[in-house]
Amino acid sequence: MWERFSYYGMRALLVLYMTDHLTQNAEKKTVILGFSQLENALQTVFGPMTVQPLVSQIYGIYTGFVYFTPFLGGILADRLLGQRKTVIIGAVLMAIGHFLMVFDQFFLIALLYLILGNGCFKPNLLTQVGSLYCEGDSRRDGAFTIFYMGINLGAFFSPLVCGTLGQVYGWHYGFSAAGIGMVIGLFIYLAGQKYLSPDMISQKKISNLKNKPLSRKEFKSIFGLGVLCILNIIFWGVYEQQGNTIQLFADKNTDWRIWGWELPSTWFQCFNPAFIFILSPILNIFWSRQAKKNKEPNSIAKMALGSILLGLSFLILILGVSHIQSNQKLSFIWLAACTFVYTMGELHLSPIGLSLVTQVAPARFASMLMGVWFLSLFFGNYLSGYLGTYYEKMTKENFFFLLTGLGIATGIAIFSLKRPLSKAIG
Repeated sequence: MWERFSYYGMRALLVLYMTDHLTQNAEKKTVILGFSQLENALQTVFGPMTVQPLVSQIYGIYTGFVYFTPFLGGILADRLLGQRKTVIIGAVLMAIGHFLMVFDQFFLIALLYLILGNGCFKPNLLTQVGSLYCEGDSRRDGAFTIFYMGINLGAFFSPLVCGTLGQVYGWHYGFSAAGIGMVIGLFIYLAGQKYLSPDMISQKKISNLKNKPLSRKEFKSIFGLGVLCILNIIFWGVYEQQGNTIQLFADKNTDWRIWGWELPSTWFQCFNPAFIFILSPILNIFWSRQAKKNKEPNSIAKMALGSILLGLSFLILILGVSHIQSNQKLSFIWLAACTFVYTMGELHLSPIGLSLVTQVAPARFASMLMGVWFLSLFFGNYLSGYLGTYYEKMTKENFFFLLTGLGIATGIAIFSLKRPLSKAIG
């Protein structure tokens, strides 16, 4: 919860901070170590860019590498340090990164600390959740949904605290609050060590599995996961617009007045975790009842439905935008409705995918394969930055229609591969 509080608190502010503060004039850009070189490199590849496409590219690179480094963090834990030590290292690095965000000149260095810290933290914490359950335990999907609900409690409060501090009192107050949240999370993790299962590296030493070659079944399972990872890229490229172009839409094109009070636009980031918290137990109960009747869809079918729901959610914004004049702002209720639908899609894909990885991955490669799953999110998050460069080049309706098409097409692709993937994964 506290790690998500820190991450989403920073993410709620990131695009607005870059757009409204860091990139406003050349003088501020020169203060930031390495910023001019990064801007020149991006413009060499993509041509001259205005502020919004430049910010979108940086956002995509940052969030992408947040999901690239878990592959390396998984290998580090599997082969050398174990999950517990690697998680602690990750938490310390992320805390340092958040506090460095207080200083404009260290902006890119702070992002680097956050990227490396997240790589150590994320795959190994999730692997530890999976290790609480024996092989074949039917409660695993439900456990990951509950875990997902818990971490999104932090994601709900972070825009309220960090977003409000950043937008109302000063950007650096918001970033400092994120750092404090990460430190609290680290202390809780250290205090709760006795409740965790032994590290996977310890289990491998006991069972002597370290040098055992992959069986045919294990190889097919890993191959099936690889196919899902490829399709997962497009899902996250569309979904992560909520922290990028949809946050800009929330800030510039949405009316946040309620009862005479103007809400901070970063409160938009509260919708998704709030709906996760509300919908997770409902879906768990629904799937449990389906399971008793032998009607529960398998993990792959759930993931396909999740992608389709993601695509359909943007039809709500298309409808809303088409009914207002170009100089009018859309009520935040439309954004809430859109978020409700794509959150349903997320709950059908993200926690189910995490559960699937821990279920089918061979124990000696558990953290590494969790890192591979996050590697697909690396490409997906970079794709979100690339897609965001079209936000100002297209009408709002056409941009949202592009997101709709990509989400639905991904769901159809997963459905079409359901039979061979189910056979491969089991």
